[in-house]
Amino acid sequence: MSEFVTLEVESGVGTIRLDRPPMNAFSRQVQEELKASAEEATRRADVRAVVVYGGEKVFAAGADIKEMTAMSYSDVAPVARRLSACFGAISEIPKPTVAAITGYALGGGMEVALGCDRRVCGDNAKLGQPEILLGIIPGGGGTQRMARLIGPSRAKDLIFTGRMVGAEEALAIGLVDQVVPADEVYAAARSWAEQFATGPAVALAAAKKAIDGGLDIDLRSGLDLEAELFAALFATEDRTAGMTSFVEKGPGKATFSGR
Repeated sequence: MSEFVTLEVESGVGTIRLDRPPMNAFSRQVQEELKASAEEATRRADVRAVVVYGGEKVFAAGADIKEMTAMSYSDVAPVARRLSACFGAISEIPKPTVAAITGYALGGGMEVALGCDRRVCGDNAKLGQPEILLGIIPGGGGTQRMARLIGPSRAKDLIFTGRMVGAEEALAIGLVDQVVPADEVYAAARSWAEQFATGPAVALAAAKKAIDGGLDIDLRSGLDLEAELFAALFATEDRTAGMTSFVEKGPGKATFSGR
């Protein structure tokens, strides 16, 4: 049983809940529990979309610095890739994911949010990668995912300075996708996720794989990847249901089984 990270499922939407007061700091245990919850969400057929939520006051304020202070190079080197894998576990879920951000999303918390497909934040949110202020750099995917999301120049500004940005600046630079009042964050994120609860799960996974995979390869290879995924969907029940419904009833009326 997980102590600090849980997966709660309701009506097709899984909520990965971070709960390590007061700031949801990512100790090694929390990192491993996050990875386990992401893997569970991937396996479970009743989870069709995922919300990542840290609670009403804070998303996650980063790694457990007290734990890291005692670590040397010889301690970190063997586990650095594992750390990256734990923080990036959310990005491996082949289903739509959304971060519901209240308060601080810093360091590892920011990296977890970057691994989601969408980010909804409260108007009180503060986001950033402050690792440089500790004499290190982001080690859980921040340098890579942030640069891909908002461009290298803006990513360098945030990572070089370690400064925090508020909700409105985060929205303006594309770091988040929606800003709502702080007490509406979870509801807004869940509303976005719910639209996929009865959607064509295999096609959604294919779309995510095509987009994410295409970012790491050249255009020609990306087009080949897309073509392969597109063709494979013609073997699914959802493709038959979707096209038959379109012909008989018009668009947007199909009932999907997720197979």
